[in-house]
Amino acid sequence: MIQLIEYSNHHHREAVIDLWNRAFGYDTAHNTPSLAIDRKLAVDDGLFFVALASGQVIGTLMAGYDGHRGWLYSLAVDPQQRRLGTGRALVRHGEQALGARGCLKINLQILSSNAAVQGFYQALGYQVEPRVSMGKVITANVPEHLRG
Repeated sequence: MIQLIEYSNHHHREAVIDLWNRAFGYDTAHNTPSLAIDRKLAVDDGLFFVALASGQVIGTLMAGYDGHRGWLYSLAVDPQQRRLGTGRALVRHGEQALGARGCLKINLQILSSNAAVQGFYQALGYQVEPRVSMGKVITANVPEHLRG
């Protein structure tokens, strides 16, 4: 049985960093797990969750809310624990947390090449929308030792 709880930096940090490195294989400095965790904790919004099995981190989800739209980020499940309902449980937990804050719509981004993840989210009621996703890294906010 899994337990979904709020992330604790003291208890979960190293396990989350390890999971994200295995699940995502980051290749850009602004996505470095330790930096992402630190930036999320600075917001202190209570929207960072871990899934535990036997006390071990097996999944994560970060969410964000701007007062109108919510976002889901960093859904990761340990490869050995996939297809057991952990990802679904984390998404539903994030949806409930955002809904409790008055969120009207939830967005997320995935790589267009990741068909398996698209299917996962579609099975949970998410739809591909006709949008163009754009982004810009503010390099001044990326620690100098992480800049490429």
